[in-house]
Formats: sequence, structure tokens, C-alpha cells
Amino acid sequence: MLLKLALTLAICLVSTLAGQVQLPDLQLPPNSAVVKSTVKHMFIDSYNAYRRVSVFIPLSLTVNRMNAHRKYAWGHDDLLPVSNSSSDGRNGWGASIIDGMGTMCIMGLDDFFAEALNFTQGIDFSNSKVSETVSVFETTIRYMGGLLSAYELSGYEHQILVKKAQEGQTIPYGEIWFDDNTAVVSTSNIAEAGTLDIEWSRLSQYTGNDTYRSLAEGSVRTIANMPVPLPGLAPQGIDPSSNTFVGEYLSWGGGSDSYFEYLIKYPRLTNTNDTIFADTWAAAVDSSIKNMARNSTVGNYTYIADWNEGELIDVGSHLACFNGGNWILGGKLLNNQTIFDYGLALVGSMTGIGPEVFQWNANGVPSSQKAFYNKHGFWISAADYILRPEVLESNFYAWRATGDTKYIARATSAVHSLKKYLPQPSGGYAGLNDVTNAAAGYIDDQQSFWFAEVLKYLYLTFDDPEHISLNDYVFNTEGQPFQAPPAKDVYGSGQPAIIKGKFVTKTNLPLPAISPNKFLPVLI
Repeated sequence: MLLKLALTLAICLVSTLAGQVQLPDLQLPPNSAVVKSTVKHMFIDSYNAYRRVSVFIPLSLTVNRMNAHRKYAWGHDDLLPVSNSSSDGRNGWGASIIDGMGTMCIMGLDDFFAEALNFTQGIDFSNSKVSETVSVFETTIRYMGGLLSAYELSGYEHQILVKKAQEGQTIPYGEIWFDDNTAVVSTSNIAEAGTLDIEWSRLSQYTGNDTYRSLAEGSVRTIANMPVPLPGLAPQGIDPSSNTFVGEYLSWGGGSDSYFEYLIKYPRLTNTNDTIFADTWAAAVDSSIKNMARNSTVGNYTYIADWNEGELIDVGSHLACFNGGNWILGGKLLNNQTIFDYGLALVGSMTGIGPEVFQWNANGVPSSQKAFYNKHGFWISAADYILRPEVLESNFYAWRATGDTKYIARATSAVHSLKKYLPQPSGGYAGLNDVTNAAAGYIDDQQSFWFAEVLKYLYLTFDDPEHISLNDYVFNTEGQPFQAPPAKDVYGSGQPAIIKGKFVTKTNLPLPAISPNKFLPVLI
């Protein structure tokens, strides 16, 4: 049965210290050290595979000449683990290196980190190595977030990381051409426009230039203060040139996800006295519980449907699976047991190596999937798995917040599955074309979030809980941890934000894809 609807967001108090997300005195099962070591070696093997391919080292080179060659020639973005080659989908600035630096620090991989640190000194962020636009969102979360988090995790010693993070930052249009320094003025989404404040405020802190924080906060405030279809829930599409929403599509999935994610993380990281962030998040959760929370007809799994012009759309996505961990975090920070319980229920609906997109509604089930639906309570509309981390991320939050070892067991099962189905002869790990059929082949891409998120969240699940405690750190949406001040007793005003005014939208522009990536078909 669906959990009881929350009439207000200040009903029940979590019986823990205010602001403390992580349960004290967590005890790991005896085999945790073994699994942690396995995860560390997964990082080493797959990163070495990336290094070998990215370097373009001729076999005839001696060891000394190999090292010299690496200094000048390596730095492609990602490994293509099946074809044993590389790609530059993030402008050729070495995404896997930068994204992986924080994990190197956490795992104690000092040689890898020293090599990566040396590499950062030669990056030219003013020049894209490929003739493609630069995504402000992706550059912020992967490059800036990776550099600044590595600066903190390595003891605030390497100022070059701050210097490089400062290069090439600008206003939050979605895409920019570096060839002529012009913005691509087109429909964006709230995730791109509203997921900059964690990284840019940190950059302001370390450079003394408050412009970065002001720009990022201003973007979030603009979105949060616009009239919306349901309190707190901004539509996914937005036109940055006119500050107007495009359509009424509401979702916690890709294109919207990290906007809502940061609404509660930003006040925790900064302890800002501005209540608009936490209040807007609280209103969004309240609206979601009242209007979009559902339970599957098979299995009784709790999920948050999408919403479009008053109609519920029973779609789920791997990207949206971050919401369980986010609600656990926010429930703790707001001292709200209802939100916390919903977060745990959402985590409980996630199992196995999941597909990219799936449907909860029995209507429209293909005949080939009826047996699958009757067993699992959902059917698959995009069966690929591209090494996404969101299920593992939420499972990590559930473990650290409850101490229930069932989450350790789930993470252990995930490690076994990743080791069984994904490794390639190159040493890298490849995604799956079909999570229900291993024989359907692999996706030839090992994106940088494999290092930044998948392996980091798994490693920390089995690591000493006081190492990178959720009471002391806030993670950006790319899994990069930032040290937070001691928690406040109260976040937000205690009243969900209600924005008055007429909701205005443009209807003659195309809606953004739910989950834009080169492997996923456009769903809208």
C-alpha cells in the first residue's frame, strides 16, 4: 500500500540529532574489506586500460621513452573498452583523469594521483580539442567539480587544481562554441541551468571572486521564483534567453534531476541563511508525494511518476534512481520522517543492473515482456546499461543512514554482477545493450563517471564509514565530495515554498529529451 501522503512537510521528526545524516557507530560485516579490495582493483584495472589506450604508446618504446611520451600525448576523455581505443566526448581535456582524481585520493592510489596532477598543468580549457560545443553543465560537474574536490581531498596543497578549475567558466547557457566564444541559444533544461551552485560557489571560495557564486545562485533563484504547475516542481524545459519554461513536463529524471538534487545539497554545503533552496526542495517533494507517488500493481514498488499537463506518465529511468538517496538526505536535514521513509521505499524499488528506461504501467506491455512484467512489476522500453551509478549511489545513502546490512548485501551483489558481465579483454568495463540478455553484446564506452561515481560509491559502501562521512561531506552530482561545515539545526523555514503568479510556458519549442545520451532514443 502506498505510504501515507504527507499533508505537510513538518509532520514527523527523525529521532536523531538535527542535521546528522549518517548513523553513528556503523559496523561493517566481516567480508567488507575483501569486497572493498575487489572494487579498488576494478578501478586499477580499468584505469590502466584507459591509460594504455589513451597514451598511444608504440610498442617499440623503452620504459623511459614511454613515460616521456605519456607526458605529452595522453589525455583522451574515455576508453572504448571493446574496440580498445579512445574517444573525446568531453572536448578532449582528459575527462577520465580529472573525474577519477577524487577516487584516487580516497583509495590511496598516490601514483595515479601524482600522474594526474602533472597532467592537469597542461590542460588548455580555452581550446576544445574537438570541433564540438562545450557543455557548461558537463564541464562544471566533471572538470570543475573533479578539480576542486581533488584539491580538498589532497589536503588543499595543489593550487594548480584551483587555477585550472577557474579557466574557461562563463554564464549558464547550455552549450558554447569555443571557436568564436558564442552561446548556443536554444531550449535547455533545468538540470543544466540549475546545477552549478555547488561547484561555482566553491570556486568563489577558493579564488575570492564572488561572481561565480552569484551567477550560479542567481540561475537557481530565477527558476525557483518562476510560477510552476505544481508547487516546487519546475518543468523540465526552459528557454534561457527569455526565462520561460518550455512545456509542463515534470520529472525527477534526466533533464530535471540534478536541479532538484542541488536544492537540498547546496544549503547543507554552505549553511546559507537563504531559505529558498531548502523550501523549494521541500515543496517539490511534497508535490511529488501528493501528485506523483505511486506503487506498482505487481510487487508493490514505490516510484515517482512523471507528470505532463495533469497526466501521470508511469515511466522510470536509471537517472531518476538518485531520488531515493536524495530524499534520505533531505529527510534527515529537514527532520522529516515521512520524506526519509519515502526515500528508503524508493531505494527498495531498485534491484540489479537496471535498464536505462522502464515503464510501470501494465498498459502497452509488449507481448514479449508480459511474463517479465508479471514477475517484476515493470517492463523495459530502453534495455541498455551504460555504467550508470544512481542505484549504487542511493544504496550507499541508505546504508550510511540506517546501518541495515541488507544494503551491504545489495552492493556486494552489484560488485559480483559488474565483475561477471562487464569486463573486457582490454581490462576495461563495457555497458550492456540489453540487461536481460548478456548475449546481446556490449556498448563500447567507459564514461568517466565509472571512475567518479560507480567505483567511488561502491568503495565507500565497504570502507570505514567515518571516511568521507555523510555528516561531513556533500557530493556533487558527479560523485565528487566537498567538505561541509558542521550541520545547522534547521534547514529552510519549515514551510514549503509557494510561488504566486500565473504559470507561463512556451509551447512552440521542442521539449528536451528525458535522458540525453547518444545511446538513448528521444522519448518526447
